[in-house]
Amino acid sequence: MATQEDAKTYGAENIQVLGGLEAVRKRPGMYVGSTGISGLHHLVYEVVDNSIDEAMAGFCKNIIVIIHNDNSVSVIDDGRGIPVAMHPKYAMSALAVVMTKLHAGGKFDKSTYKVSGGLHGVGVSVVNALSDTLQVLVKRDCHIHAMDFARGESQGDVRVIGEASDTGTTVIFHPDPTIFDTIEFSYETLAARMRELAFLNKGITITIKDQRAAKEQRFYYEGGVVSFVEYLNTNKVSLHPVIYLHSLKNDIDVEIALQYNDTYNEVLFSFVNNINTVEGGSHLSGFKSALTRTLNTYAEKNSMLKEGEMKLTSDDVREGLTAILAVKHPDPQFEGQTKTKLGNSDVKGIVDSIVSAALSTYMEENPQVAKQILEKAILAAKARDAARKARDLTRRKSILEGNSLPGKLADCQESDPVKSEIFIVEGDSAGGSAKQGHNRVNQAILPLRGKILNIEKARLAKIYSSEQIVTLITALGCGIGDAFDITKVRYHKIVIMTDADVDGQHICCLLLTFFFRFMKPIIDSGYLYIAQPPLYKVQKGKTIRYCYNDQEMFAVVKEIGKENVNIQRYKGLGEMNPKQLWETTLDEKNRVFKKVTIEDAIAADQIFTVLMGDQVEPRRAFIEQNAKAVKNLDV
Repeated sequence: MATQEDAKTYGAENIQVLGGLEAVRKRPGMYVGSTGISGLHHLVYEVVDNSIDEAMAGFCKNIIVIIHNDNSVSVIDDGRGIPVAMHPKYAMSALAVVMTKLHAGGKFDKSTYKVSGGLHGVGVSVVNALSDTLQVLVKRDCHIHAMDFARGESQGDVRVIGEASDTGTTVIFHPDPTIFDTIEFSYETLAARMRELAFLNKGITITIKDQRAAKEQRFYYEGGVVSFVEYLNTNKVSLHPVIYLHSLKNDIDVEIALQYNDTYNEVLFSFVNNINTVEGGSHLSGFKSALTRTLNTYAEKNSMLKEGEMKLTSDDVREGLTAILAVKHPDPQFEGQTKTKLGNSDVKGIVDSIVSAALSTYMEENPQVAKQILEKAILAAKARDAARKARDLTRRKSILEGNSLPGKLADCQESDPVKSEIFIVEGDSAGGSAKQGHNRVNQAILPLRGKILNIEKARLAKIYSSEQIVTLITALGCGIGDAFDITKVRYHKIVIMTDADVDGQHICCLLLTFFFRFMKPIIDSGYLYIAQPPLYKVQKGKTIRYCYNDQEMFAVVKEIGKENVNIQRYKGLGEMNPKQLWETTLDEKNRVFKKVTIEDAIAADQIFTVLMGDQVEPRRAFIEQNAKAVKNLDV
């Protein structure tokens, strides 16, 4: 928590300006990514980043985020408070400069913040420009200062509204509904990011409150990235305590926490200045190469790899690995499609050398842990070899060859993946109806018989022995494992189409697990959907209405009148004839799809582990906690 004395080290002269606010309201997507839900949430992140910068500088311990009933948001911190004195260069207060000038703030003055976050570095001024109202309250110099804004324009000068014994900044803003598609904030999305920030900045307390639904969570992790890994490995059997590596080189701070578990999946998150670098970059490349080389060197030195055996690959040493890589860089350069890929070339060598030295030392000092890790990796290598042989055998049978498509697949005539759709249909009956009712030009139908393999508990070798999975992989054309190539996927709309009953939902869950674990880029690219077939057909004379739940059905019956109404409840897709299936689920004019997205990859990993993993107790607890929320239960 900052004091009045601390505030004196952060004054108006520390505020630097790189530009103005012109064009922000004209092209908001350039500054916050989009005017959709992700851009809306980016507003909150940009404000919170200022508080996190204060925390990383050592002046802030508490951050509170409040979603109000009208979808305005307050972000409160106990840092030094934004300076309010007159700026030495501009004829306005430093607070007005920060709030109305693009690229203005203390993060551009290296004496104020050595390291700062902020994905685009646009600053809170962009939040101001994209809010219809915004108020800043600053506690410093023993007073509470206030300033009001509307759509980026100040509504008067800074004014003193009270006395203060402590310091801090409060920003209260309401997103402009004329700019954004929606101003409805997702509590879960914001809570996930706040939890992430609390892990990455140990010792900081971040509280998020939602007044709309009386929700509140408090995040505090003294262990930082170590606690992060422990959290990720909840409900998994860990093989050893968390390994923590930390070093500073050339003003670049590198923190790594890693732990292996008994699963076959890798969970690896990398961050730069608290930004989740989902596209990786030089820091991640350095970590992976160092990990592979260090484990191979140790295995060879201690005769753990038999003569003639292949060296461990990067995939081998990351099977069952949970790791957090957090880098703090004074001048990060981001690139990639979403500006979340680190491009600084010097970082690769720095991370590589830090990991190599620290991990080698750890393994020498902890030979039992080293042995457990190497045994896991060597088993993975043997399984990889078995998977290769299984794949080769399968290919010899012409099932996975590029020119050979599975016989069950009713392919479409269109060859452009952008225009092509594939429906993965449960059962031969529904598959038959779909094949008769689909548009053969751009819609392919792939029937799957019964429940597919639960790949949460399986290695690649077992997957290649599953006819259902191999059929699916072959139809999609993009391969799997180290052969996966998103550019070769044959359809840009991959639709899971299962019954609405318990079995159908289970099959859907198995398919989602498969895509999440082995073809996640398909989800990231926005190619995966879940069809929403109707539950009821309501007919009165020539009027036919399809309803997707009980509430819709009752509303339709009330609208058209109860007399002589025929209500048909579909128990499954197989009960629909080809015409009905086309009208309700295949026709672009009428169908309803759910697009599969991953808002919180951490939560997604945990839910798949709980629902599809080996541990029974967490699954039972999940069912007990969520049973009351189930609607339309089919018993």
